[in-house]
Amino acid sequence: MSERVKNVFASVLLILLAASAFVAGYFTNDFIEMRRGEVTVSTEGAQDFALFWEAWGHVQANFIGELPTSKELTYGAIRGSVALLGDPYTFFVEPIDREIERQSLQGTFGGVGATVSRPEEGGPVFLEPIPGNPAAEAGILSGDALVAVDGEPITPEMTVEAVANLVRGDKGTVVVLTVIHPDETKPVDIEVERGDILIPSVSYRLLRENEQVGYIQLTRFSAESAHEIETAVLDLQSQGATQLILDLRGNGGGLLDAAVAVADHFLTDGPILYQQSRGQEERVYEATAETLAPDIPIMVLVDGGTASSSEILAGALQDRGRALLVGSTPTFGKGSAQLVYDLSDGSSVHVTASRWFTPDKHQLDQQGLTPDVLVTVTQEDIDNGRDAVLNQAVMELQRLAQLEQ
Repeated sequence: MSERVKNVFASVLLILLAASAFVAGYFTNDFIEMRRGEVTVSTEGAQDFALFWEAWGHVQANFIGELPTSKELTYGAIRGSVALLGDPYTFFVEPIDREIERQSLQGTFGGVGATVSRPEEGGPVFLEPIPGNPAAEAGILSGDALVAVDGEPITPEMTVEAVANLVRGDKGTVVVLTVIHPDETKPVDIEVERGDILIPSVSYRLLRENEQVGYIQLTRFSAESAHEIETAVLDLQSQGATQLILDLRGNGGGLLDAAVAVADHFLTDGPILYQQSRGQEERVYEATAETLAPDIPIMVLVDGGTASSSEILAGALQDRGRALLVGSTPTFGKGSAQLVYDLSDGSSVHVTASRWFTPDKHQLDQQGLTPDVLVTVTQEDIDNGRDAVLNQAVMELQRLAQLEQ
């Protein structure tokens, strides 16, 4: 390995969180405010790497197999160094995965508005256009087989992720999709102008069994979540809903600010969570005086997949007496915040920098939340497709209504 490559590699290892790195605006779990990070590298630390190069020199000179590239070696060294911290939420992300997570948490991304799938390994890749989005409007049909993107053939060796990355792009740019329509054999070229594609985090409806109950499912906390929740609550109330069920099962988290904003829809003044960070005073996130739905009865559905930002929301509503938690298991117990530093090549490093506590100072990290109403889900429920947790929440709302009469 050349001296130049050695120097570059050592710089990456020793200045991982350099001043040129910055905290990204959108992250994968839950995160604190954006800021720059600077570190000082000691001369002693640089000298210690002489041992690394001594060992690697023997590997390079004698290993019979194929050696990694300098970038692969750098990524591997970063991963190994971060793993020594023993914290599952401090980790390294390569450029492609970083871009995907950033787009997911923005709530929108540049694309054509179609899902990409490959039912059989090595088989055809199919498109499923989302109604009202660019692909559908341009003429892409449900079940179209994708043959090429901008003239680049789709091969059996390509992963679905690689194909999706070809289709994605900046808003306003044009992509040519070569497809074969269902029941046809001749491929056709269709030009699609990419646009902002909304990735909804919220779905909602009135329950058929009780149309006074509005059901809202929140799958993650994106930049659009607070607005989506507001739309859902107002629409459900206009349809006659007088009670709400908020389903956070399987919600692994998202943006911290989004969780606080959603909680603020249901709370008036007072704390939402406390955040403790290294070398800083405790920070209190508080609800504002303006509240969207301060009085409507709420049940929150949780499970072992309810984590991070969703635990912030659930814990705030539980501690403030605003809602009961209904579930078959405690929540996951991921109560920490990460700083995310975007690196020069598009990769990033996530660093745990804070821990969270509920309004009653209950520690979320590694403890989670215990449901107020614990539900036993039987095998019979599973076999018959019954949602025992949802059914119990409806019963709890009915009980509350009877007590108020």
